Amino acid sequence: MSAGETVERRDTDGVEIRRVRDSLELASAVALRRRVFCDEQGVPVSDEVDGRDPDGLHLVAAEHGSVIAACRLIFSGSTAQFSRLAVEASERRRGIASLMLAQAETEARRAGSKRIVLHAQTYATPLYEAAGYVARGAVFRDAGIEHIAMEKRLA
Repeated sequence: MSAGETVERRDTDGVEIRRVRDSLELASAVALRRRVFCDEQGVPVSDEVDGRDPDGLHLVAAEHGSVIAACRLIFSGSTAQFSRLAVEASERRRGIASLMLAQAETEARRAGSKRIVLHAQTYATPLYEAAGYVARGAVFRDAGIEHIAMEKRLA
């Protein structure tokens, strides 16, 4: 597989987990993030739009031509930072977040990353722990929401 190719996953329900394909799909992913983080959770737009999207590798879950989940990876040396995981409210509890996380790990390994770090909202720590992530440090507040730093070694 060449460096520019993308790996795709499909679950039994036909959800496709993959890199964004074009600027329209990226715009759909960012709009989903805004609905989840800003509208649902009250995160200020200025916190959600952090200026790092152009540097990120964006993944989506697509079903029937619609983006139903999104996340972002940013690479720095041998570390990948996983962030902005958002799942459409009507699509939650289907295992899509776990599929997104697995695809992000695949992409991070392909990029040569030795670990993934993230800031998990504390209610979501079981999702990450089930995937092998370990908490580090104390709980902190970001945009008024409790978070904890977590990481997973990929080597």
